[in-house]
This record gives sequence, C-alpha cells and structure tokens, in this order.
Amino acid sequence: MFESYNQILEELKQNAHHREIRDISFKDGKYILFGGKRLVNLSSNNYLGLADNKDVTAEFLKAGGNEYSFGSASARLLTGSLPVYKELEKLLASLYNKESALLFNSGYHANVGINSALVGCGDVIFSDKLNHASIIDGMCLGKAKFFRYPHNDAERLEALLERERGHYKSAVIVTESIFSMDGDCAPLEKLVELKEKYNCILVVDEAHAFGVFGEKGLGVCEHLNLIDKVDLIVGTFGKAVGSVGAFVVGNGTLIDYLTNKARSFIFSTALPPINIAFSLWIIENYLAQMKEERYKMIALGQKLFKKLNGNDGHFSHIVPVVIGENKKTCEICDLLYQNGYFTLPVRPPTVPEGTSRLRLSLTTDIEEKDLEKLVEILGNETHLA
Repeated sequence: MFESYNQILEELKQNAHHREIRDISFKDGKYILFGGKRLVNLSSNNYLGLADNKDVTAEFLKAGGNEYSFGSASARLLTGSLPVYKELEKLLASLYNKESALLFNSGYHANVGINSALVGCGDVIFSDKLNHASIIDGMCLGKAKFFRYPHNDAERLEALLERERGHYKSAVIVTESIFSMDGDCAPLEKLVELKEKYNCILVVDEAHAFGVFGEKGLGVCEHLNLIDKVDLIVGTFGKAVGSVGAFVVGNGTLIDYLTNKARSFIFSTALPPINIAFSLWIIENYLAQMKEERYKMIALGQKLFKKLNGNDGHFSHIVPVVIGENKKTCEICDLLYQNGYFTLPVRPPTVPEGTSRLRLSLTTDIEEKDLEKLVEILGNETHLA
C-alpha cells in the first residue's frame, strides 16, 4: 500500500534531499545543544535573542503576563478575541501610521490568506521569482492570474507590466524585502515607482526585516522611508520578536476586506492570549531600544559576506554560502558540526536546483570572534569568489 511513498523517500535519501526533524536538546542564547555538542547556532531566526531568554520571560510575567491564558479556543470572528488582540493591532497600525492592522497565526497564514484573497478572477499578481513558498502557495490557491518575474529584476517586471497590466482589473506586485535564502534586498524604491505608474497594489513581506531594520525596528520600508508608499506590509512575530504569529498593516478598506475574505484568518483558532500579550510587550519594550545591537548585527553580516565572497554590497544579517551540490553541502555542514557550528543544508525545492547552500543566520549575541574558525573552514572547503 505504501510502496510508492517508500520509493520516493528512498530517492530523496539517495539524492541528499531527505529531511528529518532534529532532536535538539537545549537552546542557550547563541548556543544550541545538539548531538551532545554545544554549538554556535547559525540556523536560527531568533535575531534579537529574545526567544527562550529566561530573563526576558521572567520580566514579561512580572509585568503582568501571567494574567493571560494559554488558549483562545475559538477563531477571532467567534469568541477568540480579547482586548489585547485589538491593542496589538492598534499599536502596529499606529507605529506604521496606517489605518488598520490584522493579526494572523503565522507568516505562512498571512501570505497564503492575503495572496489568495486580495485579487480574484480577472485580476493579476506579479511576484518575484524567489518569493517565499507561502506567497507562491497563496497565489496558487487564488483565482487570479500570476506572473513570476526574475529575481529583483525591475526592468523585466516593467516589461511584464507593459505587456499584461491592461488585460486585468486589479493588479498586485508582491515581494519580500529581505529575501530569506539570499539575504539580499528588493529594489523597493523602483517597485514603488512601478506600482504607481501601472496602478498596482504593492505588498511587501518584511518577515526577516521586522525587528531588525529601521529606527523603530519596523523593517526595510521604514529604513528607506517608504512606509507610506507601500499598500500592505506583512511582518512576523516568530523571528526577531521571539514570539509567534504575524500581521499585516495597511489601508482600512483592504484590512476589512481581508478580515472578511482571507480564509487562513477566518477559519483558524486564534493564537493564545499570552502569546499576543508577549508580542505586544516585546514591541513596546525592546524593538526600538535594541537599535544599536540590531545595527551591529547587520554590520557583522556585511563583514562576514565580504570575507567569504571577497566583495561588498551585501545588505543584511543573512549570509548565503552557495555550494551547489546537495551532497557536498551536507558534507560541509557535517564538518562545521565537528568544529562547533550548527548549520543546516538548504536544498531544492527551497532554493533552485544547483544552488544548495548554507544559510548563515546571525543574531545579536554572535560576535566576530565566534566566526573566525567558520571563515577558515569555508575558505578551505569551498570555491567562493
């Protein structure tokens, strides 16, 4: 009965594509205990070191966090909402100077819900080819036509807009700001120009930038002073904020529409009140206040990229090391493990065929001296330009 599944799994193993959940024993700041070894964790999205931080948790509980329950037991549109949910949404709308905000259970829920609901039959979406799987899945679930333009290629996007925009009613341009697998940044200023020129809605996913970039930690849109030019901004709490969940901020009409049409919001039990309260508290007490640590982390990412690649121009705290072959990538991860680093191989379909890589993800706890051995190993084991 299960022979075909076993065959597929065996093929995955033979091609170094097989994935498994790792038995991680403990997390302690920048370190992770795995396989009996204490390793520098370079595969985490815990950018500000707030998740699993016992002092931060104790501070939150002392500040009143223990007043909130561990379950909502219902969707928001039924009984799964309390004042703290609205407080968080109002805070986010205020920070971004937008009319409204809406909470989702995760970045995946947000992107699937937004990109499947925002446009429909007779409409169109233009999506960066390297956008996250959640954006792609949302487009596939929706009824709008979609086109995927070459990564960060605004000229090719404009050519598509010139050719296709006039055939559709509503149009959306969607992109990540910081791309999760390359750590590079979308040409947001140019995308704003194009969305205005061709009458499109611009949606920017700040998942890996929220809590990291900008004076207040609001993301690249804040860093580039573009918040008022972007129609919908998506962010997550499960990375820099160290919590769980996601949000979208924007025009009141669009947020009201998503409240009524985004199935991933309508049909999901709401996140527990204690998680909502924790996200609210972190944003109020940590994001803007950690500006120095955030910018130091970004600078370290830029420096690490230059050491590994020999050139400037990298933008973020996420540093890709493209190896190419699956097996070689796994072997380098094993070598780094033996030398005190926790890295994971990123392989297709997460990245395009032939571009398997390490995704070195920095946090504010990591210092330059922590990376010296890693730079030496990668310099010996890879052929980076």
